[in-house]
Amino acid sequence: MALVIGIDIATPGFSRSAAKATVAAIGRVVPPLATRAAAAVPAAAAYSPVATGAALGLGALATPPGQQLLDIAEERGRMDRIRFEQALTDLTVGVQKRKVKTKSKFNKAITAGMKTVKASTSYGKKGIISSPKKAFAAVTKTASAVKRTGKVAKSGIRRKIGLAIRKIL
Repeated sequence: MALVIGIDIATPGFSRSAAKATVAAIGRVVPPLATRAAAAVPAAAAYSPVATGAALGLGALATPPGQQLLDIAEERGRMDRIRFEQALTDLTVGVQKRKVKTKSKFNKAITAGMKTVKASTSYGKKGIISSPKKAFAAVTKTASAVKRTGKVAKSGIRRKIGLAIRKIL
């Protein structure tokens, strides 16, 4: 009986008479405590209805009808997940990814012209454009003129820009 309760009477130095006294004390103390604990259960249940509900639920689920209920709930959850995944698939099938906007020929020509300006020393050191607004204005005007007439300037940076743009337009 002492082993069931958790008292280790097999340790060295624990005599037979001490073990008898322990078991007798347990026999005297446990019945009054059990009646008090039984009287305190309704008060504890009223104090914590959540814990009481959880305890009753666990007790009910341990029975065969409770296990059957758990199996039904598991099947329902599995079917709901399958339906959700199917609905998600149906929603995403019709949705296409956004297409990347293609660059127009004019924009490609402007890019080539700006690269030409950056490679020259006309609007600052090579690789650095000191006045980008003026350089961009010159490139766009040159691109527009080449697109309209097909002609390129005779000399200077506008000729270099025009030659680079004419390859694209």
